[in-house]
Amino acid sequence: MASMTQHDPPFVPGLELNRRFFAEAVRPLLARAFPDLSYSAALIGYGSDVLGFDTAQSMDHNWGPRLQIFLSQEDHTRLYAPVNQALSEQLPLTFLGYPVNFSEPDWNDGGTQLLAAVDSGPVRHLVEIETVATYFRRYLGVTADAELSLLDWLVLPQQQLLEITAGDVFHDGLGTLKPARARFAWYPQDVWLYRMAACWARIAQEEPFVGRAGQVGDDLGSRLVAARLVRNGMLLAFLQERRYAPYSKWLGTAFSRLSCADQLRPLWAAALAASDWRQREQALAGASAALGAIHNNLGVTPPVDPAPRPFFGRPFQVLFADRFAAALRNAIQNETLAGLPAIGGVDQFVDCTDLIEEPALAARLRPVYG
Repeated sequence: MASMTQHDPPFVPGLELNRRFFAEAVRPLLARAFPDLSYSAALIGYGSDVLGFDTAQSMDHNWGPRLQIFLSQEDHTRLYAPVNQALSEQLPLTFLGYPVNFSEPDWNDGGTQLLAAVDSGPVRHLVEIETVATYFRRYLGVTADAELSLLDWLVLPQQQLLEITAGDVFHDGLGTLKPARARFAWYPQDVWLYRMAACWARIAQEEPFVGRAGQVGDDLGSRLVAARLVRNGMLLAFLQERRYAPYSKWLGTAFSRLSCADQLRPLWAAALAASDWRQREQALAGASAALGAIHNNLGVTPPVDPAPRPFFGRPFQVLFADRFAAALRNAIQNETLAGLPAIGGVDQFVDCTDLIEEPALAARLRPVYG
C-alpha cells in the first residue's frame, strides 16, 4: 500500500470496514442530498473481502472503503450522475484512517485501483452505482428474475454464484436485492443431485490409479492422481454441505470452514504427504468412506455401503464411487437431467478461469446439454 502514509492504520476486515463506511458516511450523505431516494446498498461481487478471506495483504489493490449502491432503473437513468458527483464531493477524504480516494484504474493490470491519499476533494471513490438487473446480468449472464430451466443452471459457474450471494446487504430499500440473492443462494434440488453425481463419477474414474501408478514405480503419477482425487473430494464436500466452492486460491481456506473439515482434512493431508502409495491409498480410502457416510446422512438416496473394497481382485482399495453416482442419478426427478452424461456443470468439466469469470462464454456451452 505504497500510496498511503508510513503510519498505516491497523487492518480491518473489509466487510466490517464497509458496514461502517455505509452506516457512518454513505447513508448520512444520501439522506442529506437525496432524502426521498429509495436504494439498496451492499458489498457483494469480486474480492476476498466479500468472501471474508481478506488479510492485510489484500489492501494492496481494489480494497478499502467501497460498496455498491443499487437504484431503480428510472432513478439510475435520472440520478446516476448527481449521486456519483455527490459522493465524489461530499465523502470524507479518509474513513477509519483509510483513504476514500483511489488511483485511476491501471488497464495494464486488469483495471487495478489502489488506495491513494489526497489532501482535498473531490475523491475518486469506489462506490459502484448500479441496478440490480444490470449487476446480476454482469455476474451471471441473466437478470435476477429471469426464468431458468434446470439446464440453464448448469452454465452458471459456481464462483459467480458465490460472489453474487456472498458479502452482505447493508440496506434493501428497493426490496429486490435480498430476494434476488436468495433465489441464487443454492441450486434447485435436481441440479444439486446431478452435480454431486458428477463429482462421484469423477472420483470413480481415477480412484484405482493411485495404487496402479505406484505399483509400477510412478510415484509422481500416483501423487498427481491423489491430488486430483483430493480436489474432487473437496468439491464434493462443498456440495454435500450446500456451499458454493471458491476458485483455487481460497478453496482450502473455505474448506477449513466446512463442518466436515476436521474429519477429512487430516486424511487428505496424509494422502498428499505420504511417501508410499499404500499409505496414500489408505488415507484416500478413509476419506472416501467418510464422504460416503456423509452422503448417506443427507438422506437423498437409499443408503449406499461406504466401506472400501478391493478393485476387481487387484491389490487396490477403492470405494467404487460410481455406486453413489448411480444412486444420485436414480434420485433425479427431471428426466432430461437424469439422462445426461455425468459431466456436471460447466465449471466441473471445464477447468478454465476465463470461462468461470465470463458468463457469456460459459453460456455458449449450453448446447452441450442438448
